[in-house]
Amino acid sequence: MDKLARTIAVIDDDLRVVESIVNLLASCGYRAEGYCSAEQFLGVEGLSKSSCIITDVEMREMSGLGLLHHVKSVNSPVPVVIITGKPSENSEAFYLERGAIGFFRKPIDGDALVDLLRSVAAISQTNLSHRKQLTTFAKSRRSRPDVARRDT
Repeated sequence: MDKLARTIAVIDDDLRVVESIVNLLASCGYRAEGYCSAEQFLGVEGLSKSSCIITDVEMREMSGLGLLHHVKSVNSPVPVVIITGKPSENSEAFYLERGAIGFFRKPIDGDALVDLLRSVAAISQTNLSHRKQLTTFAKSRRSRPDVARRDT
């Protein structure tokens, strides 16, 4: 998947953080869109057009953790990166165990965030390529009458 193919959603109730991350991603060639809440993101069908979500933990209504739970509950493959500026008893392991692919404390290390996104894109591309190969292989086997099926 080309890094420009889909949008990275940046969700935070602090507009300065949203603008900063969106600008960073744009400077690296990514298309990013900012949202001031998880509800706004979900209300405009953001999940269906996003390749990745970067969300703050502490927001007014639905938290970043709540959004992560929602993404997982609808079986979406969209990866979620958690960011926070507030000290918490929850560590990086806490969020990773719940399905996040990354965790950053503010101020965010921009280089580390971009490196993570590149890794996610590479993995997504590999998985997409693998799925296409499997689909092509399965179709070719179904269309060949000389290939006997074996039931095990």
